[in-house]
Amino acid sequence: MEENNSRDRIIIRTSIIGIVANVLLAAFKAVVGFTANSIAIVMDAVNNISDAASSVITIIGTKLAGRKADKKHPFGYGRIEYLSAMIISVIVLYAGVTALIESVKKIIHPETPDYSAVSLIIVAVAVVVKIVLGRYVKKVGQKVNSDSLVNSGDDAVLDSIISASTLAAAAIYLIFGISLEAWLGAIIALVIIKAGVEMLRETLSKILGENVDAELAREIKATILEYAEVSGVYDLVMHNYGPDAYNGSVHIEVPDTLSADDLDKLLRKIQVKVYQVHNVILTAIGVYSYNTKDPEAVEARAKVSDIVSGIQHIVQMHGFYLDKAEKTLRFDVVVSFDAEDRSAVYREVCEKVQKDFPEYTLQVAMDTDFSE
Repeated sequence: MEENNSRDRIIIRTSIIGIVANVLLAAFKAVVGFTANSIAIVMDAVNNISDAASSVITIIGTKLAGRKADKKHPFGYGRIEYLSAMIISVIVLYAGVTALIESVKKIIHPETPDYSAVSLIIVAVAVVVKIVLGRYVKKVGQKVNSDSLVNSGDDAVLDSIISASTLAAAAIYLIFGISLEAWLGAIIALVIIKAGVEMLRETLSKILGENVDAELAREIKATILEYAEVSGVYDLVMHNYGPDAYNGSVHIEVPDTLSADDLDKLLRKIQVKVYQVHNVILTAIGVYSYNTKDPEAVEARAKVSDIVSGIQHIVQMHGFYLDKAEKTLRFDVVVSFDAEDRSAVYREVCEKVQKDFPEYTLQVAMDTDFSE
């Protein structure tokens, strides 16, 4: 809890810094833009206002996401951060569309800019400020895993490029007498629109649900495998309820000699350790048992493993158990998403294994590796 509070304070403090910086920059740029009759600088000021609004939304989203879990939302409110990141993306997109419309108007009805040394110095200072601010905000966002801050940081760095381009346009006008203001404004607008679309697409992807980070999945499996009784870890499924807020389930493979009491103790130890080490709550741990007393079953496992591993797009086989009394043979196969027809691969597995074990009833489950 204390760690979450610390994260929220960092996000809010960083966002407040962004609000103050962007409001000041917007005010200066607006004065310069209207005084110099520069549409590009005015659009740059509008973009700074949108950045300040983004920071306000980040603060609101962080506050709401930090609410405690309740009866209606037992997994908490962490996903609100993704919604705030999506709103920021929409604001950036709206700012880009508005800038494009205004720039097109100026292309149709051009006006001559009137730059002064003071105005150009202000814009130059703004470039430096936005570079420093952008890098700082993004670095903090990556450190605390905040998509909203990362998006704001990327947008700030983009703003510095935009401001630098307005300086370049001013230099071209002062040296050659050619005004590129309106055209530059249009280009700036298109860049902003592209950034908004990319931010929105990335945020929506997270809301829909993405693969768990492969490195985190490997670390969790390695932690569970530290227990001597566990010979394999499979079917790790992680559900994200906000940045760094995971609930999950997993299957472990243990010998068929463990008693119910021993198994209960083992599962509880695993749940506690995974939470302590990785901050992941394992809400369920399924169990596969493997044959230890029958040499024939061990031999059958090796044979089935050879058959299955020879089939394309099979990532893994696990959960094997041979029941001679009931004449059943059960196991799971993980079929890769790379397969054009995963069901066809599954049927091929069943057909080939059944051919070698005609006297057994197969119980084969097609699995998915969600960390693939």
